[in-house]
Amino acid sequence: MKTKNILLLIFTFSFAYSVLAQEEGSETSAAEMAKQLANPNATLGQMLVPIDFIRYNGDINDAGQTGMVFNFQPSLPIPLSDGLNLYVRPLIPVYLSQPVLGASGFEKKAGFGNISADIAVGKTWPSKWITLVGVFGGFPTASNDALRASQVTLGPEFMVAKLTNFGAVGLILSQAWGLGDPSDPDASSSTVLPDDIWLATDDPASANITAGQYFYTINLKNGWQINATPTYAYNHNGTDGNKFTFPLGTGAQKVLKAGKMPLRLGMQYWYYIASPDAFGPAHQIRFTIAPVVPLPW
Repeated sequence: MKTKNILLLIFTFSFAYSVLAQEEGSETSAAEMAKQLANPNATLGQMLVPIDFIRYNGDINDAGQTGMVFNFQPSLPIPLSDGLNLYVRPLIPVYLSQPVLGASGFEKKAGFGNISADIAVGKTWPSKWITLVGVFGGFPTASNDALRASQVTLGPEFMVAKLTNFGAVGLILSQAWGLGDPSDPDASSSTVLPDDIWLATDDPASANITAGQYFYTINLKNGWQINATPTYAYNHNGTDGNKFTFPLGTGAQKVLKAGKMPLRLGMQYWYYIASPDAFGPAHQIRFTIAPVVPLPW
């Protein structure tokens, strides 16, 4: 399936569901909805569409490359009891322009990416602390061989967050191990994994990656918020200088109403203070479009 057809299918599913759900939408104000969305364990449905523009750098010749990836991540929590929710969240990336190192240098590739997903249970405690425990997996589903991960990855996922007077702050931590025999990687290349991990190894060892995300939201007036959701990773099998990836990030978002449907629009900037020496991200801009929809159950 061509990239443009995948994008069309994702947009159609996301916005068709959003339109169908509008008639059931509440009259909650945009400002109040923004405060609810600051809660990472809120029972609110979202059709998240992050779009990333990435600038790369590294020691490899001509490493100053750029890339663009479109992601789709529906989030429809299933309430189990008061403050206890079940999450099943797929992440579907579509690479619009991704630099890949080949025999003759860097080439731009496009195509359907490696799907990942988590299954987790979140709990909000009376103290306003939130905990989440689950399982995270990544799958080599990319339509282009150059973009395909070498292994299925699987491991536990944990989150701890705190609801505050100004909004929320939290940390996600996951550990992924590779399953099956990995392909023989090039020590100087970077392989795209489903959750923004950049891998450089000197042997065909199975994946062993600690990764996650830190996030914060500061509520302002009229549905505006300061927020960021940067991802980080540590590749235990990486060569020296190619193990750690860590960005500092900040941004802003606003919740507004499109008819009766709340819509979250945002932009973030991430500056990587740690990135693989061989080839890795240096700067990243993320645009987010997220219709807020009623849960179907």
